[in-house]
Amino acid sequence: MGLGTADDAGVYRIGEGCALVETVDIITPLVDDPFTFGRISAANALSDVYAMGGRPVTAMNLAFFPVCVLPGEVLKEILAGGSAALREAGCCLVGGHTVEDDELKYGLSVTGLIDPAKVVRNSTARPGDRLILTKPLGTGIISTAIKGELCPAHLEAEAVRWMTLLNDRASRLMLRCGASAATDVTGFGLAGHALEMARGARVTIRIQVDAVPLFPGVRDLIADGLVPAGCYRNRDHVVPHLAGNGGDDRYLPLFDPQTSGGLLIALAPEQAGEFLRLAAQEGLFAVEMGEVLPFTGHFLQFNHKEPTSWKSL
Repeated sequence: MGLGTADDAGVYRIGEGCALVETVDIITPLVDDPFTFGRISAANALSDVYAMGGRPVTAMNLAFFPVCVLPGEVLKEILAGGSAALREAGCCLVGGHTVEDDELKYGLSVTGLIDPAKVVRNSTARPGDRLILTKPLGTGIISTAIKGELCPAHLEAEAVRWMTLLNDRASRLMLRCGASAATDVTGFGLAGHALEMARGARVTIRIQVDAVPLFPGVRDLIADGLVPAGCYRNRDHVVPHLAGNGGDDRYLPLFDPQTSGGLLIALAPEQAGEFLRLAAQEGLFAVEMGEVLPFTGHFLQFNHKEPTSWKSL
């Protein structure tokens, strides 16, 4: 599995019952604290392996560092934050590479293992499936507010808590419940990643807008104009494939570019119910926020009871 349907990671069979899951991800700073930035970046890179149902086993650092602008202690703290996330994941750091650059960037290449028969792809959703999301939306908008020094401290702390949270438990639970398809919600936003799922499976995905969870305060930040440019680019990409009018600013959270977002998981109705039941028992956040339909001529639909109604975290 490679580039064909924009899967979250490549999968390469190395033997009977065993395959490699390979991915790489690099981001720019979202927060001021370098250790926290390192943890977020590592969690973000690991997420692609979890989205495929894999288990990360090795990783390599990729750091781009402005040595003439920032002290070496900053890089040390970033790498320490990344290592902390890898330890939590049970993933071994085996090396890396550092490049002198004008802009600070950090990420990792990650290799995981998986049984080829248990790979969860993003292109295999089936009509009748329910859609479950395992983290709230809004980290792109919140990060923009943080960079502008306009984000309330409590909201920044809450966003950091979620961005550093690994998707390992959600991944294991979706395997246990027999997920039809999955992807992680990152830079293309919820709508963009749902579009990839729908295209790959040639289905229509209907998102129940009022069921989509947002961080509290996100709509206030939008009203203040704290919207990343990527949000508008994502909207421009998605709207031609969307039934009806979903292009006005009411729907911006659906296009918000996430960092280390949750998993978007398609499951048959009974399996979705089991996932939600087990998630509640284990204290794992999960909400049903959409469904998969036979292809209706557009890949996406936004459905809502009230156009301005959103589910707060």
